[in-house]
Amino acid sequence: MRLQFLFGFLFGLTVFTSCDSRTEAEKIVDKAIEVYGGDIYSNSKVEFDFRDIHYTIFKTEDRFEYVREFSDSTGNVKDLLNNDGFVRTVNGAKIDTLSEEWIGKYSRSVNSVAYFAYLPYGLNDPSVFKTSLGETEIDGEKYDLIKVTFAEEGGGEDYDDEFLYWIGAEDSLIDYMAYSYHTDGGGVRMREVSTVQEVGGIRFQNYLNLKPADESVSVEKMQELYEAGELELLSEINLENIKVQPLDK
Repeated sequence: MRLQFLFGFLFGLTVFTSCDSRTEAEKIVDKAIEVYGGDIYSNSKVEFDFRDIHYTIFKTEDRFEYVREFSDSTGNVKDLLNNDGFVRTVNGAKIDTLSEEWIGKYSRSVNSVAYFAYLPYGLNDPSVFKTSLGETEIDGEKYDLIKVTFAEEGGGEDYDDEFLYWIGAEDSLIDYMAYSYHTDGGGVRMREVSTVQEVGGIRFQNYLNLKPADESVSVEKMQELYEAGELELLSEINLENIKVQPLDK
């Protein structure tokens, strides 16, 4: 009987451990997503204003739809980016004369705002590669440092961007992030959380957007520059008038 029990216990333990094949980085990110909103993300439509532009976002594991709306000298502009591609309309009429270059620019712009607003939810996209760089410390707080890169296929035109996320070892909150980018001249940035809003069960964060004097430095250098006070404030990233609407099932 003891042998049967021991065999059953060991078999169950083996099955349990083999089922969870996630890496350490994946476990850390999964916990952060739960803390920030978990399943609420994929069951909600989110609206907010950013720099006088209205955004509407919907995203699940396999579908997404990002909309931004604003008015300019041409009229009422609506940009739509989803699994099928990018479409711009002005006063309700589709614009068919956009070049591939401008389609790319508009798509990157819409996607960038949606990506940051929905962090850390998008870090589980299939095109995302996550690596744990171990534990670090800022201002006496311990963080798990996660590096994120992207697959060329499915990673978008800016797939070669690199991101770092400082995720609290105790609370799983992302207090800092840094990234390098290569489009539009390239550069490197670091963001520090300034204020927090919780709406409809989702945690949204505003940021101070910081830059180094030399933007050719590696993204791994940003913590050192931050702690040395060698980053300057470039802008503030603030989401306003946030609404979270549950989707009908």
